[in-house]
Amino acid sequence: MIFQLTNRLAFPDPHYGEPDGLLAVGGDLSIDRLILAYSNGIFPWYAFRDNQIQWWCPLNRFVIFPGEIHISHSMRTLINKGKYDVTFNQAFDEVIQACGNLRIDMEGAWLGKEMMEAYTRLYEQRFAASVEVWEGERLVGGLYGVTLGKCFFGESMFSLVPSASKLALIHLAQFFGEHGGVMIDCQFETEHLKSMGGRYISYKEYMEYIQA
Repeated sequence: MIFQLTNRLAFPDPHYGEPDGLLAVGGDLSIDRLILAYSNGIFPWYAFRDNQIQWWCPLNRFVIFPGEIHISHSMRTLINKGKYDVTFNQAFDEVIQACGNLRIDMEGAWLGKEMMEAYTRLYEQRFAASVEVWEGERLVGGLYGVTLGKCFFGESMFSLVPSASKLALIHLAQFFGEHGGVMIDCQFETEHLKSMGGRYISYKEYMEYIQA
């Protein structure tokens, strides 16, 4: 069933949500609520159901483990060419704006002003991060997400040139793995992410990584 949130800072048990993962509507995008949500595998998505925020928590979780990131031959070739530079947390505002701009005309586009402001507040409190891909001084790709403990919760990515978002994800996985990171949450399966090593784990196993 779908729960209606109140001003109380709490979420229902995800096991009682809809089969597709939709758990609740309502609430707000405060830092405390977002941290509580992500700490339980819950994330906000489309914000257009009766003008309320939707909260999702699929029980089969699609994730990438840093040590399992798949780097294709073509991506290795691209990396070795050194055509692009990759940075971390150097242009969070630009990355989230680019992610929103690329999807603004899509049905169900969700990354509006309120969502951007919410994740920017998380970034300012060091609970969110970005990866940027540069061609010279031009930002050509990147991704951003929430960071809690040793887990990264990917939110969105963009590419203005071929494979830029893949390059960002590869660098994230490598950096994350080298610094003790254990899991990158992809939220939903895509062929793009599956080809790079994404796979399903149970909600129980997923929560064990978060709680650790």
